[in-house]
Amino acid sequence: MFPSPVDQAAVTRRIIGTLFVAQSLASAAFIANIAVNAIAGAQLSGNDALAGLPATLMLAGAALSAYPSGRAMQQFGRRPGLIIGMLLGIGGMLIDGIAVLNQSFFLFLCGLFLVGTARGITDQSRYAAADAVMPDRRAGAISTVVFAGTIGAVGGPLLVGPLGQLAAARGLPELTGPMFGGALLFAVAASALFLFLRPDPRLLSLRVAAKASTTIVTPPASARSLSIILQLSLARLGLISMVLGQVVMVLVMSVTSLHMSHHAHGLDSISLVIGAHTFGMYGLSMFTGRVADRLGRSLTIILGALMLIAGALIAPASLLTPWLALGLFLVGLGWNFCYIAGSSLLADAITPAERGSTQGMSDLLVNLGSAFGSLSSGFILSGLGYLLLCLFGAVLSLIPLSAALWWGQPSRRVVAGAD
Repeated sequence: MFPSPVDQAAVTRRIIGTLFVAQSLASAAFIANIAVNAIAGAQLSGNDALAGLPATLMLAGAALSAYPSGRAMQQFGRRPGLIIGMLLGIGGMLIDGIAVLNQSFFLFLCGLFLVGTARGITDQSRYAAADAVMPDRRAGAISTVVFAGTIGAVGGPLLVGPLGQLAAARGLPELTGPMFGGALLFAVAASALFLFLRPDPRLLSLRVAAKASTTIVTPPASARSLSIILQLSLARLGLISMVLGQVVMVLVMSVTSLHMSHHAHGLDSISLVIGAHTFGMYGLSMFTGRVADRLGRSLTIILGALMLIAGALIAPASLLTPWLALGLFLVGLGWNFCYIAGSSLLADAITPAERGSTQGMSDLLVNLGSAFGSLSSGFILSGLGYLLLCLFGAVLSLIPLSAALWWGQPSRRVVAGAD
């Protein structure tokens, strides 16, 4: 069932490498789709006011799929769950392409809901990576999979033009290119998982649990309920840092381009600021993982919350592009620190038998936080202005900062009984 000790390092490298490749391909497909779905939504509906509905449907699909998929992976394994997620992505992309061909807005929304469902499932790849390694390397493994988002952030938009041209050359609407091309990317990702994600990371987590020598808590006789798990201070801290980090990041990021547009910034300046933000979110993930493993999860969350606060205060302080870019970069990097350290801390605090349902619930709350930040940002901007919106984000960032200072442990390797 398990690899021999001699093979363990090679197996771990293959599993994390497979997850990285699959998540890179899926991320590129997601981002390519996101780049055009507002345009497609407006065209198919005939109403610009509905251009934001596609993104909302994707967020809803991601939120609703996170918890049940986590429970299913806990029972049946990470490998089949992630493959099903990729297959749903294929189906959603194909439906979107067909919807554009048939000018069906309703069918387009159905496809996007499936694509969002796929994202809610495949985002749990980071936890599959955590399953395959010892606790002191867990943040590094998670950060490797999160870093795959960089591939999507860069490659996704770059694929939109060529895929659109390829579709047009075959007599199809340009907007079908990213849809059908995304289906192909998902298919390659599913194939990689089917061929190389062996043994299942869930099985490896049992070996890791048996081997880990840092246990300080007696293992519970059976899996604990979510209500009991949330009584653990470290589990609460991990969850708070992920959810509120997501809320603050989305809140500030969602309307910065509109804020800049209102003050006569061109698309070049806007793209520079959003590019700096995206680099902060993903570009330094490998570094973040090392920080969380070496300096501790709680300290990493403290640093992340401080960066969120600094970025939220810097962004509205000036209309100069470099100043805005610095603010949005810090907001992105602060999110990265909170997200990776929070994911690692939650994995540390629970046993293998509890991970699927607990991590699924955490991703549900993260997606709901993203939806809240996205939907509320426009109202806050129009009603109160960019300065007060950013100040609200800075105040929210005080919550994970306070939680980390209050509940954080000096040891970076305080883990659940089976870890």
